[in-house]
Amino acid sequence: MNALAPVTPLGRIAALYCTVSRLLARLEPLLLFGLRLYVARAFFLSGLTKIRHDWSATLALFTYEYHVPLLPPAVAAVLGTATELSMPVFLVLGLGSRFAAGVLFIFNIVAVISYPALTDIAIKDHILWGTMLLVLTICGPGKIALDDWLERRFAPAR
Repeated sequence: MNALAPVTPLGRIAALYCTVSRLLARLEPLLLFGLRLYVARAFFLSGLTKIRHDWSATLALFTYEYHVPLLPPAVAAVLGTATELSMPVFLVLGLGSRFAAGVLFIFNIVAVISYPALTDIAIKDHILWGTMLLVLTICGPGKIALDDWLERRFAPAR
């Protein structure tokens, strides 16, 4: 406790709060890493589903079910699958994390717009993923990331 702070019950509570807050802040890198893993898994598995089965089935989905604005179905299928398979890898590695999270954030919005038959539960999933991706885009990947190492190694001193 600060030597100048009065030793009062309120002062003790404030000091305890600050101590707990500092301890919780140490968990931030694990939280951000967990967010990256969770959301990356969801998108990567979706991309794997599109390439594991018959590609013509994926093209049919983009032709008849998913109505991606401004893109022909075949282009949307290739770009969508490539996005779902590549951006999660960058997220897990923590490399170009803000960019990858931002791309997936926009991709997530397009997915919701393009598939009006989403159930309420599926929409809640997309809201959760979108929130996680927005946090990662704004806050960055945390200290358990190649981005952090690159910044410490190559960023000019402030």
